[in-house]
Amino acid sequence: MVRTVAVIGAGPSGLTSIKSCLDEGLEPTCFESSDDIGGLWKFKEVSEPNRASIYRSLTINISKEMMCFSDFPIPADYPNYMHHSRILQYFRLYAEHFKLLQHIHFQTSVRSVRQRPDFSHSGQWEVVTENREGQEERHMFDSVIVCSGHYSYPHLPLKDFSGIESFEGKYFHSWDYKGPEDLRGKRVVVIGIGNSGGDIAVESSRVAEQVYLSTRRGAWVTRVMSDNGLPVDMKYNTRFVHILFQLLPVNWLSWFGEKKLNAMYDHTMYALKPKHRLFSTIPVINDELPNKILTGGVMVKPNVQQIRGSSVVFEDGSVVDKVDVIVFATGYNYDFPFLPPNVMHKSGHRLGLYEHVFPPTLEHPTMAVVGFIHALGAIMPQAEMQSRWVTRVFKGHKKLPSNRAMLKAVECDTKDMDKNYIVSKLVPLQVDFVSYMDDIAGEVGVRPSLAWLFFTDYPLFKRVLWGPVTAYQYRITGPGKWSGARRAIFTQFERMFQPFKTRQVEEKQGCSVAGRPLKLSLTAMVGGAAAYYFHLQPPSSLTYLLSKLTPQRV
Repeated sequence: MVRTVAVIGAGPSGLTSIKSCLDEGLEPTCFESSDDIGGLWKFKEVSEPNRASIYRSLTINISKEMMCFSDFPIPADYPNYMHHSRILQYFRLYAEHFKLLQHIHFQTSVRSVRQRPDFSHSGQWEVVTENREGQEERHMFDSVIVCSGHYSYPHLPLKDFSGIESFEGKYFHSWDYKGPEDLRGKRVVVIGIGNSGGDIAVESSRVAEQVYLSTRRGAWVTRVMSDNGLPVDMKYNTRFVHILFQLLPVNWLSWFGEKKLNAMYDHTMYALKPKHRLFSTIPVINDELPNKILTGGVMVKPNVQQIRGSSVVFEDGSVVDKVDVIVFATGYNYDFPFLPPNVMHKSGHRLGLYEHVFPPTLEHPTMAVVGFIHALGAIMPQAEMQSRWVTRVFKGHKKLPSNRAMLKAVECDTKDMDKNYIVSKLVPLQVDFVSYMDDIAGEVGVRPSLAWLFFTDYPLFKRVLWGPVTAYQYRITGPGKWSGARRAIFTQFERMFQPFKTRQVEEKQGCSVAGRPLKLSLTAMVGGAAAYYFHLQPPSSLTYLLSKLTPQRV
């Protein structure tokens, strides 16, 4: 029986794992190598080796209602898209509210995690830590949750850039970027058009002489703002939209989405158009980049072919002279140097984990990785859902399939990802946010039943089907049910509107989206609910239908 749990890392994944342990009556001990909580979201003026790093201006591109933990809404007066300082403040509120800090050992690094000699019988682990004075200590734990993240090891592929040794200026990885101060008046080349590359190109263009943004593949660029100025994820990340993605051909959906994006700014004209389709990978989310291209502050260029002194030659033959700085926004490698090799099962480019959580080759399911996931959605609710499942497994309430079945599932997942997404060494995995949340929620026993809600709580049913898939939906029923979940769902748009109420404005009735009620037909409701369930598995019997109308039992 698992009782003690080592949690490695006190970022958002580690914090929610500590809480999940406490919810299940387990005894967590968290080891955090830095002096504070927050992980990636703890800004430091100087990047520290083997630790995630962010820049001074970083603002999250997921809205607050879509990123918060399921039983602790973000304060209503917080902005919808938060600066990293506000995110860290929210984590502090969360940690204090649930009394998590007392379980964290700060400035304590984990050096190794190894199976004890009697692992085949006990399933226990030996964890070796090192404190700030350099003293090592050995601990025994019944189980381990790894929450060390995957933005700690910058990928700097200098060998891929011929002539880099001759470069006369300065170059560095985006991991080292803190702000544009040192780029004033400079000619800057940013290599890589992910979210970091886009942010750095935009910010540096305000002070640089000229910024060039180099990309191998191009990118689809979207905004955080949707119609009427609403957060785009609150509008489109809904169960109804998710149903459409299950029912309609992905090529048609990509065509439709690309048409909408090109209506805002023609990606061909802006030299952004990528080689891939819209839903093959996560788009770049940047409201300012198209404007900077339009006004000339940023010039989009193809891949770098060669570097000659202070000149950069691109694959189309064009040359930019007198380059002062090159910023490599070229992603990150992932590594878990403290884990034993037999845990590091590889599948394709990724670490082969069952449902992206459990190593599939262990005799006992007493180790899990939480937060090592990639989707168009915030890590916080995904990590929370993973940790809720993990602690249920540790506690013995849930059982995993056989090792053979898990290995087979891992390989099937890898093939599906290779088929549906663009994956690589740097982006080794991607999942659909709603599908993944629902799958793990099904394992925990907390997936909301639309059919049951339709007959038992119709007002809530409307909001769960048509509203944003916020984490509160996974506290409506089952283990860890929260009495405030229903109210949180009903008031999520009130919290979204609250930060805008900084000046009283006279409203004409029916002209504002604020507080506008949902007006949806009964036919649409029934159709949506039916589609949601029957597209997953065609009903072959009355028994199947009745099972879908019955709430989950755990």
